[in-house]
This record gives sequence, structure tokens and C-alpha cells, in this order.
Amino acid sequence: MAQDKFDFWRDHSLNYLEMAFRHDRRERLQHADGYGKRTGECEDTVEMFLCMKSDRIQTVSFDTNGCINTNACANTVSHLSEGKTIEEAWEIAPEDVIEFLETLPEENYHCAELAVGAFYLALDNCREFQRNSWRKTYQKG
Repeated sequence: MAQDKFDFWRDHSLNYLEMAFRHDRRERLQHADGYGKRTGECEDTVEMFLCMKSDRIQTVSFDTNGCINTNACANTVSHLSEGKTIEEAWEIAPEDVIEFLETLPEENYHCAELAVGAFYLALDNCREFQRNSWRKTYQKG
């Protein structure tokens, strides 16, 4: 019996399709409250930018040179983290991204790890700015 050919539009979940093609969060912020950048073994790079308001993550934007799967994962991290405190945001794991997307190909699970890794670096940077606010004045970019 012949195996059915994969149909990208019908066989991916709506969550995956929305996150893969959504671009409104794709933005480089000059004065973010937190910044993280990570490059994977696949050579995709994800940069995450956090903006805080009243001790909660107001917005998360990102930039990537990566594939559609990396874009979907970075968008998902943004979606899952907005409105959370920094402590709550540390709970977001690559498995949460994979579960939300539902149809991320297994060979691209590293894209979720890459996006979450850049996000963790942004959270750490945000925490550092909160402890030493004078450093934000001298941040690069």
C-alpha cells in the first residue's frame, strides 16, 4: 500500500501554520529590557528581545535567519511568554513549544531548543538589567 504524500497545508496544525507564517513579532528592538542571541548547529540564529511592564513580559519580539520551523518556534515562545513574570517564563521549555505547534517535524525539534535557548539568554539579561540598571544605559545595539 502506497504511503500518502505529505500535504503541507492540510497536514500541519493551525497553530503551526499561524506561527510559521506570522511576522508581526519579527522586530529588532534597540532598547529592549532583555536580549538573547543563540546560533544552532544548523547555523540558524535566533535573537530575542523582551519588553517588561509592571514586572511582566509585555512583548517579545525576535529576529532570525532561520527556516520556517525556527520562525514557528520563535513565534511560539513569544506567544507563550507574553503576560508572564520572569519566574513564570523560565518554565517554558522546548517541549511546550513542540506541544503547542503539534506538527513540528521531529527532525526540527532542535529549532524549539534554539528558540527557547535564546529566550533564556534574554531572560537572564533582563534579570541582570534589573539587578544593575546602570548597565542598560551602556548596552550595545
